[in-house]
Amino acid sequence: MSIHHIHVTINGKHYEGDVEARTLLVHWLRDSLRLTGTHIGCDTSSCGACTILVDGKAVKSCTMLAVQADGRELLTVEGLEQNGKLHPLQEGFHVEHALQCGYCTPGMMMAALALLKRNPSPSEQEIREGISGNLCRCTGYVNIVKAIQYAAQKLREPQPEQVPAGSGGGGE
Repeated sequence: MSIHHIHVTINGKHYEGDVEARTLLVHWLRDSLRLTGTHIGCDTSSCGACTILVDGKAVKSCTMLAVQADGRELLTVEGLEQNGKLHPLQEGFHVEHALQCGYCTPGMMMAALALLKRNPSPSEQEIREGISGNLCRCTGYVNIVKAIQYAAQKLREPQPEQVPAGSGGGGE
């Protein structure tokens, strides 16, 4: 089997490594890089548990070879939280009780993020269509839809400007 050296950016961090030509991206993420938030549910692209963003688009990482990711930008569920603050999708899944076993949750959030990047104000039907490639065997989807609506609303709200420390932003 041929070995290829690849370079990728994952969650804003540069990674490189040698991979066999046949290695699936989901296995490289989980087994080599220990980014285990991306789940393996079926290995046939039916469930969506392995959904990540590749160059901003939702991709089932069990259908992509690691060598195909060379030079690309990936976002996994581990990249949602920033500076100790939950992403609105993570917050929404918590607030709206949108998970039970949680196995589908990372892929569901990544599919939802891709949807919200394309459509910041999706209708309930558009949300259901946007996550239709992701199966949940526990919830019935009602609270998942509510969580995505919650996140959409939060993402549309104006964000407070960040004042750098020591720049006169607070009672000096």
